[in-house]
Formats: sequence, C-alpha cells, structure tokens
Amino acid sequence: MTGNRRSVRVKWTGRSRVFEGTTQEAPVITLDGDSGEGPSPTEALLMSLGACIAIDVREILEKGRVAVSDLEVEVDGDRAPEPPRRFTSIRVAVRVKGPVEADRPKLERAVQLSHDKYCSIFHTLRPDLNVRFSASLA
Repeated sequence: MTGNRRSVRVKWTGRSRVFEGTTQEAPVITLDGDSGEGPSPTEALLMSLGACIAIDVREILEKGRVAVSDLEVEVDGDRAPEPPRRFTSIRVAVRVKGPVEADRPKLERAVQLSHDKYCSIFHTLRPDLNVRFSASLA
C-alpha cells in the first residue's frame, strides 16, 4: 500500500452469501449477507463509520489531555424499503468514560471535529463521491 491509495479484495467463499475480505496487511474478515458468519456489508459500513469516529474522538481527546478509560460508538441506520435499500438516516451515539464534567466541551468538540473535518468514512458517504465500475471475466 503506497501513499493515499487503499486496496481490498472481496472473494466469494462458495457458501451462500459469505465472502472473505482481505487487504495487503490486515487479517481476513468474513462478510455475510445473512449476518451468520460475519457482519453484512451494510453492517460493516456502519462499523467502519463508528470505528472512524472512535479513532478521531480518541486521538483528539488524547491531544487535549483528556483521560479516556473506555470509548464506545453505537451506530444504527434506517434503510430504504426498496432497492438499492440505501441508508436514509444514520444515528451515532458516542459514549466515553474517564472525562469529568469539565471536559464535556472538549468531548463535544472532538465529536464535532470528527463530523465536520476528520472522519473519512463519513465524508466518503457524500453524494458527490466519484465511483467507477468495471467488469471482466476471470
């Protein structure tokens, strides 16, 4: 992996709607359209959003010298009933243990900065994203 480019591969396992996702460096993850052997692709998208926000908030609080003993981000979304069944709304709840009440403004600022500036997953979901598709026979 070089520079700003990221590359992944998703390969069918031969079982139902189960796929394995790989990168050049990370362990294999299982994605399952039925959520049996792993998260579905849409659940993985929500997890990616939550992890991105969690990383941002943790790093911003750390730089602000705010003690964090636990951090959890819960993400849930509503999908359209008809294909392509995209997410029509997403709710994000950030819960942090460790900061005291006086640190609340720093926590709120960290969440806002993740939303406004840093979370690449959130900003990738923008409608102006340029996606190109190709198909080939292997």
